[in-house]
Amino acid sequence: MTIAVLDFPGGSLVLSRSGTNDPSLRAWSAADELLLQESYNRIEVAPASRVLVIDDQYGALTLALASIAPDVVADSAQLNTALALNASQNPGSEAPSQVYSWLQPPVGTYDLILMKIPRESDYLAWLLRWANGALKPGGTILAAGMIKHLPDRSVDIFAGAVEVQSVSRAVKKARMVICGAGQATLDSWPGTWKGYEMEHGGARVAAMPAVFAREKLDIGTRLMLPHLNPALKLCEPGGRVLDLACGNGVLGLSALTEKPDIEITFSDVSSQAVLSARRNVEAAFPGAKALFKHADGIVGHHKPFERILLNPPFHEGGVVGDHIALRLFEQASRNLTATGRLLMVGNRHLGYHRSLRRFFSQVRQVDASPKFVVFEAWQG
Repeated sequence: MTIAVLDFPGGSLVLSRSGTNDPSLRAWSAADELLLQESYNRIEVAPASRVLVIDDQYGALTLALASIAPDVVADSAQLNTALALNASQNPGSEAPSQVYSWLQPPVGTYDLILMKIPRESDYLAWLLRWANGALKPGGTILAAGMIKHLPDRSVDIFAGAVEVQSVSRAVKKARMVICGAGQATLDSWPGTWKGYEMEHGGARVAAMPAVFAREKLDIGTRLMLPHLNPALKLCEPGGRVLDLACGNGVLGLSALTEKPDIEITFSDVSSQAVLSARRNVEAAFPGAKALFKHADGIVGHHKPFERILLNPPFHEGGVVGDHIALRLFEQASRNLTATGRLLMVGNRHLGYHRSLRRFFSQVRQVDASPKFVVFEAWQG
């Protein structure tokens, strides 16, 4: 975990970023600094402005603007964890009582919307169209990101969705776009849902723009799918299965194809992933006993699972590695029944055979390709 001090027009904050010990990877970026400087300039002129923060990553924007109590919406459930941690490190700082997600977005309109520019082109286009409907007349969108992380065609995406008023010069390798509302809406936009046909069972899986591999089956999942049947065949009717980091839900949907009498939970850190999995299950298996959780891993009280299915993310906010998988492995090891098993696929170069043995007494490789490896893990 890295800790550093963010100075901004309203004061300073001690902020932590978990998942890395690299001191160059802080809990904020120059893009956050640009957004804070411009938003403070505008709030000074119009202190009664209603403000919305979209996709704050580690709480820098939310906590730095706490004095005006902005509304906050984020796709990632990790923001709740980050806000709790960073609020605790700053006496007098308080996390908002509610962080909205796309499962339950904020209502009403805003004078000022602050937005971290995502890396995904479609998600940026979706956000801008959503923001158009959330702006008051004469309202402003401030969108900023690190130049190296801006999505392809970002200039065209902004031009096609909003009224671009100005683009800042590059500051510490970041850039900010100041926009007014455009005419583009989500109602007439075909990019909200994209998907593909499942190879077995014929169901179509679709997903929203923030979801991993929404337009085609990723090759890691493809390697894992044939091993679902042997992994599930010993589950009793009503046996509890978890599709962890579910994305569009393709693993859980495939599990229901193999064994439709299980009780299955779909969980993901992304609210758009949870919305997508729910939509897909309701379309393909309307009678399934299915639960949907927007959570940062396996949190809260759960009955143990007979099987946990996992294709763990290997990058977070520009950091590539096994830190997310390690946390999920540890949580999985504590949330399996005595006969429960984890079935997972991961990138070969990350050495998950060693990582799994930190949490499970038994680890078995069941398949491999040049890039991916499938493992089964359990307690002996």
